[in-house]
Amino acid sequence: MKINSLIKSIIVSGALFGAGFGALAQESSIEIVKQSMKPGAEPPTWVSVSGFTGETESLLRLDLYVQGFNFTNAENAQYQIIGSNSGNLQGRVTDRYNKNTLLSKAYSGASLLQQTHAFVDEFVRAIGRQGIAQTKIAFKHDTGANSEIHVADFDGFDGQAVTADNTIVAAPAWVPHKLALYYTSYKLGNPDIFYHDLSTGQRRVFSRYSGLNTAASVSGSGRVTMILSKGGSPDVYDCNADGSGLLRLTATRADESSPCWSPDGEWICYATKVNGRRILEKIRATGGTPERVSTSGVLSPSEPDWSPDGKWIAFTSQMGNFEICVVPANGGPVTELVSGEDPSWAPNSRTLVFTRREGNRRVLSLLDVPTKQYKDISRITGSNSQPSWAK
Repeated sequence: MKINSLIKSIIVSGALFGAGFGALAQESSIEIVKQSMKPGAEPPTWVSVSGFTGETESLLRLDLYVQGFNFTNAENAQYQIIGSNSGNLQGRVTDRYNKNTLLSKAYSGASLLQQTHAFVDEFVRAIGRQGIAQTKIAFKHDTGANSEIHVADFDGFDGQAVTADNTIVAAPAWVPHKLALYYTSYKLGNPDIFYHDLSTGQRRVFSRYSGLNTAASVSGSGRVTMILSKGGSPDVYDCNADGSGLLRLTATRADESSPCWSPDGEWICYATKVNGRRILEKIRATGGTPERVSTSGVLSPSEPDWSPDGKWIAFTSQMGNFEICVVPANGGPVTELVSGEDPSWAPNSRTLVFTRREGNRRVLSLLDVPTKQYKDISRITGSNSQPSWAK
């Protein structure tokens, strides 16, 4: 199935203003914030929003809230966002503290949805952060006894199915910088890993060894790690993008699971068991002796995901309930954030998409790690899980 390109063309007009912005002072303050950021301990950035209406306003507020912004009146906001969405979107952002106009633009040539995403990204970049409003997520969508892989904008808009396997599918994983996915499917009667090019709709079997083939994860250079049981128990393997150069990295009786890459492509973190207790370990992509990643303060860590900036590992802890947690990449004290599972980092290394249980239904939610603010993705209906954020 063909899918439109990830970032559709947007023709913009207007001007970006920064006179008297105080660049040196602003850069210094931004750097201080980055250095002092602690998961769950950062206050939100206060903004006011006026002039927008309907779905555009709702979309704008959601995209900002899950990136650490919150809303107040114009007199108390640091950033005042004023605009309109009659026909096309127009938006202006002023910094009330420095009395500067940071952004002023009128958008045309794309849908109102895309214009809103572009405006949010430009505002976020104007204050020194990385924009994520034009990114995608993939996830598993339950269809009763079976499931399919779907993709959508990160906030749930423009969602569509990309498989029609009519069987059990699982574990979608994006190829960095491409419109392509790996995922596991029982389509051929065995849990095999498929490669799916979303731009052409072409699909091929990537890994079909005897037994389990699942949990593909892709490095920035395209090398793939996965869980295979062809050696007798589920172990971590990696290989080249064409499937050659298969290397077995672990050989234990434990069930290894959920491998993920460090952003530099040097390490793979995964969940395993030692003396019957689940822990996180990491191993060099070239092999060697595994090293434990300490998760002090919580039990049964699983489903690790390494942040794109290399600083954090998000994971699921199970201590009665499932909890989303983060730990420094080298291990250490854990911060518990919110009830949930299946965390996946956004490219900005501050927002997570995760699964929240609601009875028998599973809901996808977005979490801003520094502030602990989270919201469900209400436009993605039904029961969904195992989200993966495109990077």
